[in-house]
Amino acid sequence: MPRKAREKHPEAIFHIMCRSVSEFMLFRDDDDKDYYIGLLKRYKEKYQCHIYAYCLMDSHLHLHLDPNGFDVSKFMHSINTAYVRYYNKKYNRHGHVFQDRFESRILDTDEYNLAVSAYIHNNAHDIEGYAGKEENYKYSSYGIYLGQRKDFQNLVDTSFIMGLFNKDNSKKFAEKYFAFVSHQRDIGSLKEMKKRLEKAAEYEYISGKKIILRDIQPSKVISYISGKLMTAEKDSRAAGYRRKVYEFRAFTAYALRVLCGLSYKDISSSIYNITISGCSRLCDKGYELISRENSIYKGIFDELADCRI
Repeated sequence: MPRKAREKHPEAIFHIMCRSVSEFMLFRDDDDKDYYIGLLKRYKEKYQCHIYAYCLMDSHLHLHLDPNGFDVSKFMHSINTAYVRYYNKKYNRHGHVFQDRFESRILDTDEYNLAVSAYIHNNAHDIEGYAGKEENYKYSSYGIYLGQRKDFQNLVDTSFIMGLFNKDNSKKFAEKYFAFVSHQRDIGSLKEMKKRLEKAAEYEYISGKKIILRDIQPSKVISYISGKLMTAEKDSRAAGYRRKVYEFRAFTAYALRVLCGLSYKDISSSIYNITISGCSRLCDKGYELISRENSIYKGIFDELADCRI
């Protein structure tokens, strides 16, 4: 029987859960968890997504993820594929690491987002030594929300949940959020939490959420970038010219991947006639270009993302 198609929507926020195969250790030590968090940071920045909460357990993980219009399957596939390569190489093994495909649920109300936020941050309750002290668990974003730990990776966007509480003062928010999460711990299942929250009028909120459009026509992207970057130089032997052409190709590949939702296969076969791995490296270079300080590429990318073309 074919698998049910994953539910998606360009404006959706998701609760993501990934489990290890046969409940073996997905993270065998802190280095493994640090590596996965590094991947989360890399790909949330590369694909311009938002992470509202996370909790890494030994055999599974939870994410409160806003893909910001990007395809959630491509986002998670990028991260988990990279982690499998790392894991199998480190532990000299082969085969699957994650159990089937990841689970995802669309969070279609503010109440559901609040319930999932509390649920994820209460996960550490089951770890020995953290019951009632869940905020102290290093591999959860809970301590960041309460201001007890700095987000050195700049990984978590706390503004969304703060907005749901109508609190712009971090200290007042931390107090209220701590009381909220602690209370939700006693309610029970996530389904029951959602049901109770839907009755509460206290958390009324109009989001005003803006997403990056990811369905721009590829020909339009290529034409716009060409007009901005390609020079009139004729001497193709000049090193500076060759470098500019390479950067143009890299930046264009990255923009097609992020703003048009094209796969590496689509880009490599239909546009550049290169291998998939070569296309992946080209996109990585494009991401590097927009990450540079005062980058002209970042300005062009923002114009495309805001549809100012």
